Amino acid sequence: MNSEPYDLIGVGIGPFNLSLAALADPVPGLRALFLDAKPEFSWHPGMLLPGTQLQVPFLADLVTLADPTSRWSFLNYLREHDRLFPFYFSERFHAPRREYDHYCRWVSRELAGCRFGAEVGAVRRSGDFFEVTYREAERNHTVLARNVVLGVGTEPVLPAALAALDSDRVVHSASYLGRRDSIAGLSDVTVVGAGQSGAEVFLDLLRDAPEHGRRVRWITQTPFAPMEYSKLGLEHFTPAYTDYFRRLPAPVRDALVPEQWQLYKAISAETIAEIFDVLYEQGIGGEWPEAVLLPGVTVNAAADTGGQLDLTCRHVEQGREFGVRTAAVVAATGYAARQPDFLTPISGGVAWDQQGRYQIDENYRVSFVDDWPAGLYVQNAELHTHGVGAPDLGLGAHRAAMILNAIAGKAAYRLPARTSFTTFGAPAPQPDSEAPRVAVPAR
Repeated sequence: MNSEPYDLIGVGIGPFNLSLAALADPVPGLRALFLDAKPEFSWHPGMLLPGTQLQVPFLADLVTLADPTSRWSFLNYLREHDRLFPFYFSERFHAPRREYDHYCRWVSRELAGCRFGAEVGAVRRSGDFFEVTYREAERNHTVLARNVVLGVGTEPVLPAALAALDSDRVVHSASYLGRRDSIAGLSDVTVVGAGQSGAEVFLDLLRDAPEHGRRVRWITQTPFAPMEYSKLGLEHFTPAYTDYFRRLPAPVRDALVPEQWQLYKAISAETIAEIFDVLYEQGIGGEWPEAVLLPGVTVNAAADTGGQLDLTCRHVEQGREFGVRTAAVVAATGYAARQPDFLTPISGGVAWDQQGRYQIDENYRVSFVDDWPAGLYVQNAELHTHGVGAPDLGLGAHRAAMILNAIAGKAAYRLPARTSFTTFGAPAPQPDSEAPRVAVPAR
């Protein structure tokens, strides 16, 4: 065992822990190590479709909103790859998704503290430290850490009706690109799910549907609604709103998140417009396209009838059931946070809430049932405590800086005191001397 403890070990190297690694890199005296079982960095590889772009501006890179001078910024990546002028003339505010993935790969290869092919097996207590065991290059290693930051990401989720099928004709959108060729030749494909991923898969299947003689169907529970992208609406993705949300009672938070689906589960207006334009183009000449769009519909049951899938659906507003027969289903049904098995040795000491979720403080630190000094932090596992900004790339650098400041016990990064024009919640009481004067009408 390495006797000198690390100040920080990050488990999982997705964009959020990669942001943490990039911001930790220049902090003097901070010993950090980041581990991931994957052989290299990858970000939603199943959805890196040509022509798709990020839904956040390029400034929402790994570091800029915490440190615009960092060498790990997206703009410096463009400079290092001689793409500054092409990017400048492209007038893009939203980078291509494939380029964001390449940018993150570049950072992960350049940072010495990132190790891939290193699978964490267990995290245990050892005195005042974490004892982290991982396997790399067919050897087991054990190291100590004062703090562990979980960046293990989320897992694809299938609704119960589709999960029960256990059929290779049901594909989660997370695996779509790898299955795209086998799906392309089918005569009838159904996409389930109304978010951006569902829209992009539907659009991808729709574009060449006529040449393949393919019917494409899109079933969604919600309307085909655009993502909230007004300037004041976007202030829900500021640290100010996160702090307001965190202070709400837990029942209020749990009720509020589903109501805010247009903030983080809807479709970009550009994608909706492109889908309509393709449908319109395919309808020229009087033939309506072989596309079926079914909003406000749930899939309640499914059966594999040998080469075909029979879906039992229900139109929510009409309360009517109907059947759909299709050759394959692409389920764009989202992701969920997971509690990794390697935490089992310490899970008994974690302070879980009534629904079995982490209790998390303002600095993203998980609470323990005792006052153990080591710090366990989470990234993108705090939707229930910090709100819709948890999975948003735009808040990643700010959250990483907050975690680093908490670990360092000082302001390694200066964070803004105010981040929104909107006042979330009731204004603070004013002192009497500042109370607004009320005019008394003359009699």
